[in-house]
Amino acid sequence: MLDPRIRARLVDAGAAVTESVPLSTLTTLRLGGPAHYLADCNTTETLIEVMRCLDAENVPVLVLAGGSNLVIGDDGFAGVVVKISNSRVDVGGGAVRAEAGAGWDDVVARTVAAGVGGLECLSGIPGSAGATPVQNVGAYGVEVGSVLRRVRLLDRSSGIDEWVGPEALGLGYRTSVLKHSDDAVVLEIELDVRPDGFSAPLGYRELATSLGAEEGERLPTAQVRDQVLALRRSKGMVLDPDDHDTWSAGSFFTNPVVPDDRLPGVLAAITEHVGMDVRIPRYAAVGGTKLSAGWLIERAGFVKGFPGDDAAARLSTKHTLALTNRGSATTADLVALAREVRDGVEDVFGVRLHPEPVTVNCVI
Repeated sequence: MLDPRIRARLVDAGAAVTESVPLSTLTTLRLGGPAHYLADCNTTETLIEVMRCLDAENVPVLVLAGGSNLVIGDDGFAGVVVKISNSRVDVGGGAVRAEAGAGWDDVVARTVAAGVGGLECLSGIPGSAGATPVQNVGAYGVEVGSVLRRVRLLDRSSGIDEWVGPEALGLGYRTSVLKHSDDAVVLEIELDVRPDGFSAPLGYRELATSLGAEEGERLPTAQVRDQVLALRRSKGMVLDPDDHDTWSAGSFFTNPVVPDDRLPGVLAAITEHVGMDVRIPRYAAVGGTKLSAGWLIERAGFVKGFPGDDAAARLSTKHTLALTNRGSATTADLVALAREVRDGVEDVFGVRLHPEPVTVNCVI
């Protein structure tokens, strides 16, 4: 039970406070039990005051925006879910500035419409602008960290909000110091963009080939955005309420990085299982060699749609790296599927996959 005095303070700060809200309505997986309370904050000022109040009163808090990279347990959250709904976006001066609650693809679309480039390869990614530096979101050869100018953070221990540069975030492959941490809340982000209306140099072979271009070539942003969206739709990676293949958290597992001393053994296991005459997708990475999680999942025997039509949670029929809710799944169903795929890949190839989404009140 939330103290009426605290609830009144949240309302006075501008938050809309409701009770017993099913979190399944706020995540792209459509999974998650109820939040005891939801405080919806549609301005940055309201968000700051709500967070300061709840933290000062030691109230359990779950911060949620787009809900696209989140797996919430069936028991929900026994505290206050703070919904980030601030959404202002400004484009100009060689930069785009977006409040944390702005829809990420809306931000990209605004830059393309404004005739600036640099974000088009990140089209179609669900979720909020504020989540992009937390995850260091990336696709088709571009990561947010490569265009990030600065981030406005609210320090939850001190209550101070300030802008910091990307060097303070410890950005890495699908991670940062903000991920799996409750120390700070993203309020706004600012990104560099290209004023000439052309894309970043194409750095991903599949995208370049589909555009009939060479890697490194630059094309009009709208052309690249349209092709990125087409590729993502073909893989069930653009949200569609009528397509259960998109009821997911996107790519569920990160591509594993195998240390150099373990790589020969892993490659030998792959050769033994798959055969000699096979190209193994691998890329140089910090700490070793990066392998394709989707490729490993398929070669371990997990086909699209696994484990079958009757399963409430199953792999996407378009992309084996997405775990999907077919409409009646529980979080427990999804977790069981994730564990089965993870353990199966490890049993066959000796490579352990790690989930990309953040988990709340559940363990994968």
